[in-house]
Amino acid sequence: MGEEQQQISVLVKSLNEIKIGPKRLTKYEKARIISARALQLAAGAPPLIDVSMLESKDPVIIAYYELLAGVLPLLIKRVKPNGEYQLIPVRILSDVENMRIEKVKELATKIFGIEEREVMRYVI
Repeated sequence: MGEEQQQISVLVKSLNEIKIGPKRLTKYEKARIISARALQLAAGAPPLIDVSMLESKDPVIIAYYELLAGVLPLLIKRVKPNGEYQLIPVRILSDVENMRIEKVKELATKIFGIEEREVMRYVI
């Protein structure tokens, strides 16, 4: 019975339930997600977002915008050395990434006078 309760709490449903690792995407997780999805796109998988609004049709750029949109049906498995783990939906962590990008856009516009569209070239 104890194992069943532990397995139920393994899947994270909100940001506050994350106990293993930071409450954001690490640079390694982000790179792994974007590279795996870009490989799928390059192999012919259909994009999950409307790419007509994007300037570049590069699979890496499309994968990054899919990550930001929160449409990727992926889970991140974070494991402790003792074997405990959590499964975190990418959609939860993409919300935190969007907040980070909004802060960067705001600061870049305020400090450097750069348009918001131009900021995304440096964020990716």
